[in-house]
Amino acid sequence: MKESFKVCFCCVRSFKVKTSEPPQEIKKLFNDYSGDGRMSVDEMLRFVIEVQGEKHADTNYVKDIFHRLKHHGVFHPRGIHLEGFYRYLLSDFNSPLPLSGEVWQDMDQPISHYFLYTGHNSYLTGNQLNSKSSTEPIVKALRSGVRVIELDLWPNSSGTEAEVRHGGTLTSTEDLQKCLDAVKENAFVVSEYPVVLTLEDHLPPDLQKKVAMMVSKTYEETLFQCTDEYKECFPSPEALKNKILISTKPPKEYLQTQVSLGSTTDESVKAKKEKDAEELIQDEDEETVAIEYRDLISIHAGNRKGGLKNCLNGDPNRVIRLSMSEQWLETLAKTRGPDLVKFTQRNILRIFPKTTRFDSSNYDPLVGWIHGAQMVAFNMQSHGRFLWMMQGMFKANGGCGYVKKPDVLLYNGPGGDAFDPSNQNLQIKTVLKVKIYNGEGWNLDFSQDHFDRYSPPDFYARIGIAGIPLDTTSHKTETDTDEWFPVWDKEFEFPLRVPELALLCITVKDYDNNTQNDFAGQTCLPLSEIRPGIRAVRLHDRAGEVYKHARLLVRFVLEPC
Repeated sequence: MKESFKVCFCCVRSFKVKTSEPPQEIKKLFNDYSGDGRMSVDEMLRFVIEVQGEKHADTNYVKDIFHRLKHHGVFHPRGIHLEGFYRYLLSDFNSPLPLSGEVWQDMDQPISHYFLYTGHNSYLTGNQLNSKSSTEPIVKALRSGVRVIELDLWPNSSGTEAEVRHGGTLTSTEDLQKCLDAVKENAFVVSEYPVVLTLEDHLPPDLQKKVAMMVSKTYEETLFQCTDEYKECFPSPEALKNKILISTKPPKEYLQTQVSLGSTTDESVKAKKEKDAEELIQDEDEETVAIEYRDLISIHAGNRKGGLKNCLNGDPNRVIRLSMSEQWLETLAKTRGPDLVKFTQRNILRIFPKTTRFDSSNYDPLVGWIHGAQMVAFNMQSHGRFLWMMQGMFKANGGCGYVKKPDVLLYNGPGGDAFDPSNQNLQIKTVLKVKIYNGEGWNLDFSQDHFDRYSPPDFYARIGIAGIPLDTTSHKTETDTDEWFPVWDKEFEFPLRVPELALLCITVKDYDNNTQNDFAGQTCLPLSEIRPGIRAVRLHDRAGEVYKHARLLVRFVLEPC
C-alpha cells in the first residue's frame, strides 16, 4: 500500500505505508504463552497473572477480555490469534491505570492530609486581562474533577450588589448568583467529595452580608459550617461528602509583585528583600468582615501577626490556611523546605500564580506538592506541560479530586526532622523501567498533511519523570522517519528516591528540520497508580482531551531496590 503527497501540479511523492504490527517481543510472548497459534482462556490467564501482574485475575476476567475482542473481529471460540492478542494489548481496557475508577485511598484523614484539585480565577474563559467571565469554565472544571473553585467578588458600578470579575482589568463581569448556582448544580456530578468555594472578596460589610444570605439560601443543607471540634484538626473528606465549604481571602495578592528578589550581590539589600518577601505573604485577617459572612467560613485563613516564621511554626490549638504566591514558595523552598513540609502536616497551604501571568499560564506544581502544599491553584482554561502534570496527578484515586499525600510528607523522620525535598543524600527506593515499543492511531485522528505537507510524519517520543529534584529527568527516542506507525523499541530506566511523588510524562512530536516540531500527543500518569506489564497508553491533546485512536504500546516494570 502506498501513500502519495502532491508536491506540485506535475510532481507526486509516494511512500510505502506499513501497518501496525506486533513487535518481535510481543510475538515471542504470544508464542511462549500459547499453543498451536491460539491462546486459550487458561493460557491468557497465565499471561495476565505472570506478565501483567494482575494477581487477582480469574477466568471470568479473561472471558470478559475475549468477549470485548469480538467487536474487533479477532475472536475465535477456541482462543485468540496473534492479531487478537495484539489488539487486546492496544485496547482501552488494557490501560496503565486502574479501570474501575474507584476511590481506593483512606479518606478518613483530615483534609490537610490530601492534595486538592484546585482552580484559580475559575470564572475566566481566557487571559487575565480582557477575556470573558462566565459560568462555563466553572462547570467544566467541576465536571473534570476540580474540587476548589475561586470567585473574585467586587461591588457593581452602583455599589448595591456583588458581582464576579477580575478587578483592575478589562475582563467582563458575571452574575454572582449564576456562579453559585453553577457550583451547586455541578459540584457532585463526578465526585461526591467536598467542594471548597474560595471567595476573594473586595466588598464592604453590607455587601458581605448580602453575599452571606445568597450563599446560605443557595446551598442550604449542603453548606458545611465549622464547629469548635474542628479548630485543632480539619474534618476528613469522607465526613464532608456532598458538602460545600467556604474559604475566603482578602485582596492582597497584588502586593506580592511589589517586591522582587531579583539579582543582587549586596547582602544587606538581599536580606531586606527576603524579609519583605516574608512580610508580604497574605495577612488574612478575618476580624474586619461581617459576622454573618465570617460565620460561613469553614477553612479559616491565618492571621500572620509575628511574621511568616512564627506562622510556619503553627498553633497547636488551631489549624489554619495560609496563601502565598509561586515566587515566595520558590524563595522559601530554597531555605526553609522542611518548615513548609512540617507546617502542611496539620495546616493548609495554598499557592497561587504570580499576577504577571497575564496569559493565564501556569507554574511547576511539583514545587508545591513536594513541600506538602494542598491547594496548588491553577488556571484551568490554559494548557501546557504544567497543566498536563496537574491533570495527571488527579487521575489518581479514581479521579475524585483528592489524592492522599504520601507518608513522607505527613510524618517526621526518626530524629523528628521533617522531609527535605532538596536533600542530596536520599537513597534510591525503586527503579522504573519503561520500554516504549511503538504507536498507532495518528492516521485516524489527523489529516494526511497535518504534520508534514509532502511526507508522512517523523515521530519521536520523550519520556520523563517529574518529581523531587533528584528524580526529575527525561530521555528521548530516535526519530522514526516517514512513518504513521512509528517503531522505537527502546527501554529507559529511572532510579527513583521518592516514587510516591513522581509523575511519568510522555510527549510525542513530529520532527521538523527547519520549523518547530509539531505536537502529536501527550500523557502524564501518577506513578503510584501505574499497573505493571504491557499497556496501551492513550494520548491526549494540548488541552488534556483524549484522542480517539492515538496511543502507545509501553511496558512498565517497577523494581524495588
